[in-house]
Amino acid sequence: MTRTTATKKARAKAKPATPSSPPTAPRDMTEPEILLFLGDLARAWPDAQTELHYTTPFTLLVAVVLSAQATDASVNRVTPALFAAAPTPQAMAALGDEQVGELIRTIGLWRNKAKNVVALSRQLLAEHGGQIPHTREALEKLAGVGRKTANVVLNVAFNQPTVPVDTHVFRLANRSGLGRGRTVEAVEKKLEVRIPLPMMRDSHHWLILQGRYVCKARKPECWRCAAQQSCLYPDKTPLPRPKATRTGT
Repeated sequence: MTRTTATKKARAKAKPATPSSPPTAPRDMTEPEILLFLGDLARAWPDAQTELHYTTPFTLLVAVVLSAQATDASVNRVTPALFAAAPTPQAMAALGDEQVGELIRTIGLWRNKAKNVVALSRQLLAEHGGQIPHTREALEKLAGVGRKTANVVLNVAFNQPTVPVDTHVFRLANRSGLGRGRTVEAVEKKLEVRIPLPMMRDSHHWLILQGRYVCKARKPECWRCAAQQSCLYPDKTPLPRPKATRTGT
């Protein structure tokens, strides 16, 4: 076996990459600190909900599958035409890989996503009567559906108290001390135990929006964070100095 062939096989067997280790709080929050932190986020994002556009559990599932390694905004630009052409599993399966691909080709990994969307539609028809299953185990058996996608569908479509962990939630949980962990699954398990049940479903949206727009990866905007006082991250970013203006001579 050549070195090139061996390398290709090794890559094929490799697991999906785990997000790189983010800056981490020195400890996990206590229960009172968790309540303060989540209360601050709840006030910051009172009407928080998914930013993906959808109308049914099926269109939500498809939108979340398409959003992997792509922004919600980019997905929202292609789904109106896609869902107009194929609003149901039956219509999506009939559309086929090629036509679905043509409709979503502006988003990343569109070829594989087109195949997955058509394949999961056929699975729904063959195994679930065209309906979206209500369990994580059944959802994860569908093409292109991982743990995070399954949790999002359960949370948003079926109001189940799940905590989907994407890169934003992973970073924010570690940085703030809400629930530290080296892997996405480790953080998810911690959050499921640490977040009070009445807040669990909504906290998913608070954490994603806070991580996406405030607690950013490269430079968190701590000076405008509603949870700055309750966050345990020690190296908070100070308010930027205003740029000096040039005066005429």
